[in-house]
Amino acid sequence: MKREFSLAHLTVLGCAPPEMTYIAAMVGYDYVSIRPIYMGLPGEPNYDLAVDKGMMKQTKKALADTGVRLHDIELARIYEGVDVKRYLPAMEVAAELGGKAVLSSIWTPDRGFYVEKFGELCDLAKQFGLTVDLEYVPIASVNTLSRAVDVLRTVNCDNAGLMVDTHHFQRARDCVEDLKPLPKEWFHFAHLCDAPGEIPTEQDEMTRILREARSYVGEGGIDVASIINSMPDMVYSIELPNLENVGVFGYAEHARRCIESAKAYLEANPRV
Repeated sequence: MKREFSLAHLTVLGCAPPEMTYIAAMVGYDYVSIRPIYMGLPGEPNYDLAVDKGMMKQTKKALADTGVRLHDIELARIYEGVDVKRYLPAMEVAAELGGKAVLSSIWTPDRGFYVEKFGELCDLAKQFGLTVDLEYVPIASVNTLSRAVDVLRTVNCDNAGLMVDTHHFQRARDCVEDLKPLPKEWFHFAHLCDAPGEIPTEQDEMTRILREARSYVGEGGIDVASIINSMPDMVYSIELPNLENVGVFGYAEHARRCIESAKAYLEANPRV
């Protein structure tokens, strides 16, 4: 079965969705994973396609021109006091562009609140035929596999999924054996990247690597193969921000190196 790859927006965040789509097509991706939900982070571009109708039209044209498909949108964060209906316009964008999934993460420690809101998010996405895939993040509140599994088992929504990022999995010190018994229907896509094997003790350094200094797959210290091969086959979205490499190679060449290194690594480390 042919592996399918998506180009995650964080890998080429300086590129608007149309440019990103043309780059993805040029270097061999099947999908793009775009960020039309503006989060207001320092230096983050605003690609709110629900508001920017011109960019929406250009994105639709880029997808049509290239045959690249939209896989998922991000990031529907659950944070203190959030009204998840604010994500409806982005879901409408995803549905119009043929997307499959909404990526979510949880940034409040209030379990009762975040379970309720994640369930609401799943219900909203269902009307658009979208899954909601929960990513646990080492600097967030739901930051381990077990906490993410707790959310999914509690909400028990048939369009909810688990999105494992290989960087986050290793930083959480999770065990691959805990992946194997999980329901196969939870797995829709995964984030591929590598990073230095030593886990930072300072949150600032954890955040820096997470956001701007990940490694090409096979060039870091994470046992990516054991993680990926403990889950079902699915789409692999390459989320590999590296500002230094982008500065040297440019976005297109960086995106090409991301997919070529991932393909070579997976070929060299097949399922047993």
